[in-house]
Amino acid sequence: MAAVDPIDSAILGHLQRDARLTNRELARLVGVAPSTCLERVRSLRARGVITGYHAAVEPRALGRTLQALVFARLRPLSREVITSFESYLYELPEVVSVMVVSGDEDFVVHVAVPDIEHLHGFLMDRFSARREVVSFRSSMIYRRTATRTLTPMTGPDERSRRADP
Repeated sequence: MAAVDPIDSAILGHLQRDARLTNRELARLVGVAPSTCLERVRSLRARGVITGYHAAVEPRALGRTLQALVFARLRPLSREVITSFESYLYELPEVVSVMVVSGDEDFVVHVAVPDIEHLHGFLMDRFSARREVVSFRSSMIYRRTATRTLTPMTGPDERSRRADP
């Protein structure tokens, strides 16, 4: 695990809220010199803490008014089957994110589609068309209430000393 101090944590918090901040703006918000800020960001990237920068997109603005979670069980369960199914899912434009999980299901897949008919078609024609899918169920997402920014986990004693990003 990469060590992240309070300044790094503040940088991460600000960049997760707005990755378009200039280095000068970010440095001002964090309270460090621009050169220090730039070196910190470079270090966070080099250590694999920052893995990329992304534009947040509103699915409704793209005509994707229905979102759902699809829970799937696969058989036979093997690394090859999981990897192949995961690769297949990444090629589908309806898929927002894929999680390989433990428990009753093997996958949780977040999808965004225009309407219930498209979801049904996706499930019947594309998702369940794979032989390894032995069962699936879906749950529609009524509202997504939060997307959190991640900062290092701290214990009760450290929480009060941590700089607020």
